[in-house]
Formats: sequence, structure tokens, C-alpha cells
Amino acid sequence: MKSADIATQPIAIGGLLVDPHLEALIRDEVAPGTGVGSDHFWSCLEQIVRDLQLDNRRLLQRRDELQQQLDRWHQQHPGNDFDPAEYESFLREIGFLVDEPEPFEISTENVDPEIAEIAGPQLVVPVDNSRYAINAANARWGSLFDALYGTDAIARDQQAVTSDGYDPVRGGQVIAYANSFLDRHVPLRAAKWSDLVGFRYESEEGRHRWFGVTSDDRAVSLVDADQWVGFRVSGTQLTSLLLRHNGLHIEIQIDSQHFIGRQHQAGIKDVVLEAAVTTIQDCEDSVAAVDAEDKVRVYRNWLGLMKGDLRTVFSKGGREIQRELNEDLEWISPRGDTTGLPGRSLLLVRNVGMHMMTDAVTTADGESIPEGFLDAMVTSLAAIHDLKNPGRFQNSRRGSIYIVKPKQHGPEEVALTCRLFDRVEKALSLPPRTIKLGIMDEERRTTVNLRACIYQAADRVVFINTGFLDRTGDEIHSMMEAGPFVPKPEIKHAAWLAAYEDNNVDAGLLTGFPGKAQIGKGMWAMPDRMAAMMEAKVGHPRAGASTAWVPSPSAAVLHAMHYHEVDVRQRQQEFAGRQRVALGQLLAPCLLGDRQLADEEIQKELENNIQGILGYVVRWIDQGIGCSKVPDIHNVGLMEDRATLRISSQHVANWLHHGVVTQDQVNDVFRHMAAVVDTQNKGDRHYHPMASEPEGSLAFEAAVALVLEGRDEPNGYTEPILTRYRLKKKRMQAAGFDD
Repeated sequence: MKSADIATQPIAIGGLLVDPHLEALIRDEVAPGTGVGSDHFWSCLEQIVRDLQLDNRRLLQRRDELQQQLDRWHQQHPGNDFDPAEYESFLREIGFLVDEPEPFEISTENVDPEIAEIAGPQLVVPVDNSRYAINAANARWGSLFDALYGTDAIARDQQAVTSDGYDPVRGGQVIAYANSFLDRHVPLRAAKWSDLVGFRYESEEGRHRWFGVTSDDRAVSLVDADQWVGFRVSGTQLTSLLLRHNGLHIEIQIDSQHFIGRQHQAGIKDVVLEAAVTTIQDCEDSVAAVDAEDKVRVYRNWLGLMKGDLRTVFSKGGREIQRELNEDLEWISPRGDTTGLPGRSLLLVRNVGMHMMTDAVTTADGESIPEGFLDAMVTSLAAIHDLKNPGRFQNSRRGSIYIVKPKQHGPEEVALTCRLFDRVEKALSLPPRTIKLGIMDEERRTTVNLRACIYQAADRVVFINTGFLDRTGDEIHSMMEAGPFVPKPEIKHAAWLAAYEDNNVDAGLLTGFPGKAQIGKGMWAMPDRMAAMMEAKVGHPRAGASTAWVPSPSAAVLHAMHYHEVDVRQRQQEFAGRQRVALGQLLAPCLLGDRQLADEEIQKELENNIQGILGYVVRWIDQGIGCSKVPDIHNVGLMEDRATLRISSQHVANWLHHGVVTQDQVNDVFRHMAAVVDTQNKGDRHYHPMASEPEGSLAFEAAVALVLEGRDEPNGYTEPILTRYRLKKKRMQAAGFDD
């Protein structure tokens, strides 16, 4: 049935009213083949809403009550100089802080090795964009040569040839860099990789061997023979070597006739790294899904990933390209049998937070239901295709579904998520604990109670991670009444932030994550600054994190090198006995206090924040783009999503509230920065300028509202305002009007 043929009125199913496009998706595409009937699905969702919606509402009200109590306390104890012991006592009294559980370890079972055992990069990608979703799923393997050649990870030689074709000088730089990488992590005995002029392969009586051949005709092999795990041959010619180091694989592809292989002294045409071991397909911060139409697109793409049949066609360079999921890979093992590895990342899916409601499904009296309830049911139902019908594109080989749950505030909310997952498993006839939980440590109340949060999910948790931007947004909102915060760049160096990063690792180690679950770190936001990433992001595995977020497949390849440089499991063992972060460090404020900022400092900070807000919001509202590379005020492309918007809008709201800036100042900067953003987007034919008539731009209105309403918006979240304006924009577009 074509979508145009479907009626627009909601369909009554039991006590629910369901958007007809969503109902058709479940009935005709998601449910068939799962063993779960469409009617049963909606009946169970109705019961879940009836049983858990009040708990969801109560916990949201609890957030508001705690914020009001925090506001009153900070109004009475403004600034940096309050008594930490008194503050901690107050937080315990109101229930913001809870007692820590007795020592325990998580007991999660049936976890895929990509999460439990392998340390490596993690991609996060908007699942509503099929091309990006497929590219991310396929980023398990990536060319080191391409990642080095096409980025600034290594500086260009001043003599490099600039042309539209292949630059052999640049190619030589890449080859030298890759040889050095191999020397460090898969070294040869009595030779370097740059000494090789070829390879020799021998097979006799089922015994397989290979040697690198040097210019003086010496045959050399690996220092550690166990690093060799597979190979491919064409006739008697070696075409591929599969090596392993720190749990990650390296494939050396050999073809002396290839244009790169001809340049490489030993005929190596590429070094391919196992890169994005896991990928989070995101339904939340990186998508702009505001209604049933958007949610159907999100769910359909996730379904295609779980079935393995997601495809997309797009134009590039004047030709049509089809993209689909990669097949699994096979080599011959040294023993002569077949060894195989997945060709794709292990996929997790991030649902929305519990504060979001959806009109795609309502109760009979028209009340919106928690969107997270719908997400959990639909994404789990779609994943049954992977569990029941494993084919060429199997995701979880351990029979698990991986859902990352964002924006949970403390252990009570984690407990509700676990109850929700219990109910979803029962509704879909899944074995208990099939659905695994990833806990985002991105809210202040979760950070200071992290072990208690983990305890609530001890039999299904597979993931904790830090996220500086959302966490800082909540820090600002939680302490809104305490005083003005320091400029945003200085927050990155605040004492609480370093403590927060260490506390997350400590909590994972203390509760037995190694070998069972991931300890993660946040995103590198500058996809064009790979040299800087290579310097900075090695700090994540050094800190004991088994994964960290990257913004692109190329970044995943480059970041994978860090996990060869650092043995994460060894680092975790080194940290296991260290002194834990003190609670006072986590609660330390980073306010201006008596410090007076110069007018130039204030103006610079205000312009930087507001330009970023406008640059992101205009694409969200006008084009429905939830994640994109947005140029900052210096024209540096930043990978932006709602987390970056939250911190910027909360920071300006905080300064406005405390009189660091005036509303007239804010309004003037908004108008000036609208012209800057218009200029930055002049090459986008879908872009609607704001500066010429800001009062007529919904995007401009939304951006201003995020600041002016930021103090009163629960937890400083941006989704409600964005959704309100995006829905208005979509209605106008549907009616044939521009704003």
C-alpha cells in the first residue's frame, strides 16, 4: 500500500489512537516474520502505557521538584564559597544524592565480544539518514591509506603535487607513515616493513607459511608469530595478510599491479584497519524526528539494518551510487581452515529520553504517550528479525538487543527503564535480559550516583560513557541560581569535569565492566581536524576507556590506531586500585564569582555561542537536519547535535539571568550573527536566510526562544522548543507556504 493511499486520521486500536502510517509500518513491514502479531503489539503497548506512564510522569515531576529546591538553596548560598559539607548534606536530604550500594559486580550475560572484549572506536550516526546509517555500519573496516591521504592527520609535504588525480608525493608520505605504524605494532624480525621488496608464500602438506623478502633477499617473519591469523592467495601469490594486535585486526592487501601497490616497494596496495567496532544508530540527539512521518523513517531504516536489506541510492560526482551493507569477510587460517570476521559494526540503537512525548500514538482521549515507550517496543520488535532469522547480515551473534538510553537522572529513572525493558521482553516473547542497556552518564544526578545507577541495571547494563556537552548543559541548569558561569572554553578545564571523566571509569572498573561491558568517552566534534584528534583522543584509551565516539568512518580508522598504541585492558588493571574521585570534586562549582570580565571577552563569548545556536537551529527547523557539520564563528566545521545546542543556549541563558549580558545585547548579537550564518550557508540552495527579516523566520524565533526560555525549560533541554517550531514549519511547508 502506498503512503499516499493511507488515510490521515488516526486509527483506533484498543485504547490507543495510532497514526495510520505508523500502523501500516508495524502491520506490513516490522511485525511479519517476528512471530508477534500487529494487534498483540499494540495491545501490549497500551498496557505498558497504562501501567508505567504515571511512573514516568512522577519521575519527571521529581526532576522539577529537585530543581526548585536547588534553585532556592543556591539563591540563599550564591557563588563559589558555600560550605561543601553543608551542600552535600542538603543534596542528601532532598534525595539528589542517594546512598551507595554495597560492593557488587554486574552480571550481564550474552554480550557480543565487540562490547565485552574488544576496545576500539564507536561511531554515532543519525539513523534517519539511510546513507549515513549504512556507511557507519560498514565502517567496521577502513583503509588507513585513504584516511591518511585524505585528511590532515599527517602534514602535507611542501613539495607535494597538487592535482585532481593521485599525488605520488603525498602517497609516499602515507606509505611511510603506515610502514612506521606496522613496525610499532606488528614488527618483523630483523627488518622493518620499509625494507621489504615483496612476499613469499609456501604451502606444504597443509602447512602454510609466508615471509617478507628484503632487498638483500632475506626472508623475514613476524617477531610474534601468533599475530598472524589469516591470509588470502591467488594461485601462489599472497594477496592478503590478516594480523591481530590488542584484539583488533590489521589487513595488509598486496597487489603490485595496483597503482598504489606499484609505488609501494613491497607491492602493498593498502593497510586496512578494523575500526568502528560498534556503532550507535541514533533515534535521539542527532535526528529531527517530530511527528509520525519522521518516526516512520527512523524505524524503517533501523528495520532495514536489522533485516540486512537497507539500501540507498545517491548521486556523487555525476554518477549514481548504490550503497548497501557489507558482507562478512573470510580468510584462510594458518592451519588451512576458514576464518571469518564480521564485515560490519555491531549496532546499538539509542532511543529517546523519558521526557519526550509523541503524538504518533496517543491515548483514546488524545494524550501523547512517552516516546521512549514507543521507541523501545518498535526498535526491539525490528531487532527480532536479526535474532530469529540470522542470515548474511547478522548483527548480534549472542542473541542480544542493545538499546542506549539517554538523559536518565539517577537510579530511580534507570530502574524505570529496566521495568520498561522487562515489559517489552514479555510483550515480544523475548527471553529475560535480551535487551541490554547502555547508560549515558550525561546528567549531574546520574554522575554523582553512578554506581547506584549501574546497580539498578546490574544484569543488563553493557555501556556507560561520558558526554561533556550534555553534562555541562545540566551542570549549568542545575546551578543556574548559583551565579554566572565562567566562559564556555574554560569549563573544559574545570575541576569537576576532570573528576567526572575519572569517576565514570572508576565506576565501571569497580562494578566489573572489563570483559562484560564498555566504558566510553565522548565525541571529537571537529571532523576536519584529524591531526588535532590524533594528539588529543589518544587520551581516551589512556584514561581506561574501552571505546570513544568519533564523527566519521575516516576518524574511526585514525582513532583505531590509538587502541594499538594503548593496551586498554592493561590500563584498566593499572587504575583498578587507585583512589576514587571525592564527591566534593564532582560537586565543585566553576562560577565567575568576583571575577570581572572585560567587555571584549563578554562580546566574544556571546557571539561564539549565538552563532553556534543559529547555525544549528536553522538547519533543524527549516530542513529537519538533526546533525550536520556546522561552521563555527571561525569557519571551523563542528559536528553539531542537540547536545552542543544545549550547552550554548544554557550558557547564554545563565549570563542573561545574572546580568552579565542584557537582553538588548543578546538581541543585537542574534541579529548580527544571523547575517554571519546566512553568509556561511549561501551555497546551500535549500537554505532560507534569516537576517533580512528575522521576525519572519521560524528558525530565528526558535533560536532566540532557546535562550530566553532556557532558564525555565526543564533541565535546559532543547527538544521541546525545537519540536514546537519544526512542527509549525512542517505545517507551513505542507500548506505551500514559506516562513
